[in-house]
Amino acid sequence: MEQNIDDKTRLQAIINTAIDGIITIDRRGIIETVNPAAARIFGYEPSEIIGQNVKMLMPEPDRSQHDSYLENYHHTGIAQIIGKGREVLGRRKDGTVFPFLLSISEVNLQDKQIFTGIIHDISNLKKAEAALRESENKITSIIQAAVDGIITIDIRGMIEMVNPSAARLFGYEAQELLGKSINVLMPEPDHSRHDGYMHNYHTTGRKKIIGIGREVTGLRKDGTTFPFYLSISEVELADRKVYTGFIHDITQQKLNEEKLRRYAAELERSNLELQDFAYVSSHDLQEPLRKIQAFGDRLLTREHANLSDQGKDYLERMLNAASRMQNLINDLLAFSRVTTKSKPFVRVSLDKIVTEVLSDLEITIEQTNTDIQRTALPEIEAEPTQMRQLFQNLISNAIKFRKENTQPVVKIYWRSLQRQAHLTATPGDEQVEISIEDNGIGFDEKYLDRIFNIFQRLEGQKYEGSGIGLAICRKIAIRHGGDITARSQVGVGTRFIITLATKQPQE
Repeated sequence: MEQNIDDKTRLQAIINTAIDGIITIDRRGIIETVNPAAARIFGYEPSEIIGQNVKMLMPEPDRSQHDSYLENYHHTGIAQIIGKGREVLGRRKDGTVFPFLLSISEVNLQDKQIFTGIIHDISNLKKAEAALRESENKITSIIQAAVDGIITIDIRGMIEMVNPSAARLFGYEAQELLGKSINVLMPEPDHSRHDGYMHNYHTTGRKKIIGIGREVTGLRKDGTTFPFYLSISEVELADRKVYTGFIHDITQQKLNEEKLRRYAAELERSNLELQDFAYVSSHDLQEPLRKIQAFGDRLLTREHANLSDQGKDYLERMLNAASRMQNLINDLLAFSRVTTKSKPFVRVSLDKIVTEVLSDLEITIEQTNTDIQRTALPEIEAEPTQMRQLFQNLISNAIKFRKENTQPVVKIYWRSLQRQAHLTATPGDEQVEISIEDNGIGFDEKYLDRIFNIFQRLEGQKYEGSGIGLAICRKIAIRHGGDITARSQVGVGTRFIITLATKQPQE
């Protein structure tokens, strides 16, 4: 008898301390016992449950149908859940519904029949499953919507997954590629060699492309090829290994590179021709010009008295023409030297450069009573001599082309520019825009394209100059990763707008 009491006490202790809920009901469905875990799971005190019909712990439709379930079992003996276990829904005291695993056993005592239900709450498990499904769905959505192609293959090279972008890049429908060997997407010689590449890697472990990335050529369904950047990652799953390839189409990039290469070759050839021309200008052309000037000067000093008035006029015109030609040749040499004799880029204070230019122009500024209004300019990477040349030309032009009977005003100001949003890493991404604005005679903007061309002058012989100054300014601005343009109105004034990159590539 004592042994039975000890066993019963031990059994009761196990039931009371169990993590899972344990409930017993009689054949009518009335709750006889509830362990603390079951009461806690359903949000009740045990006393609130004992003596009540177990259907109080069920949501609809089970709540209304449970009596008939029991009745049907008693009449037919066909068990729907007894001895099997099933995932069902429970209803807490606060009305919330939750999932749990229910296993029911039937116990026939001497005088009655009872049913014992063991309740394992799986709410957290279900939440984890839902979170996992959501995570998997997100990953799938990202892969499916990715701009770049993504392909997964097994260790034999068979395609297991292809996202829409990859299928589109290669000209296939995704289902056409599944189960095919990856080498169908490769032209020769890679098509024939790929199996050997994989065998070599599996044998030696030496990586040729995995985890490294490389530019390769792809073969489309229609037989055409295209370049792409391929990066491959190796993934160890629970039972096997797979490889995922990320495919970034670089067709446009490669076309641009080839165009740039050809343009650079043409530019180099053009520059060599310009250097040759500059050499001819500086040596071969100047030699006969010096003779014209030398013998003209001798005529002027030694034979001047013997010349008629018309002869003197002819001589003076000849010497003036020779002088203009000398200036033209010198300006042409200056234009050619912008790139052929250029120096490396260094950090330059544009504000300091402008101060020096204004100092050089001090007498002209005083004589013309010009009002210079300036804001402090920034530092950039540039060639100081060319920056001085740029500002010298533009500021002296602003003073030169002033209106009569009006005080000249020259304004110098700037702002920062970003060529493309979010990009700042490459030289040329960030620029400064400098404006040099005057209140001078201005010009008709229909001539805008002409004024930056070599030898173009809009004002005829009224103003001195060869018409090369603005062409030099444009060449300097382009060499510094920018350009120059202007806004103008006749009789109102002109605003020259210069863009310069803040950083330059190393030459």
